[in-house]
Amino acid sequence: MPQMAPLLWMYLFMFFLASLMLFLVLNYFISPFKKISTPILMTHKLQKSWKL
Repeated sequence: MPQMAPLLWMYLFMFFLASLMLFLVLNYFISPFKKISTPILMTHKLQKSWKL
């Protein structure tokens, strides 16, 4: 039935949106690995600027 084709695309679009929202929510709530702060990395932040 050709009349049902727009409904199929709408269902596919809704499934895509739902899976995208699930992916974004999971990425928001699952924290990434914490960066290892080494003394070498900390020295770059403490360097003096060229301004007087």
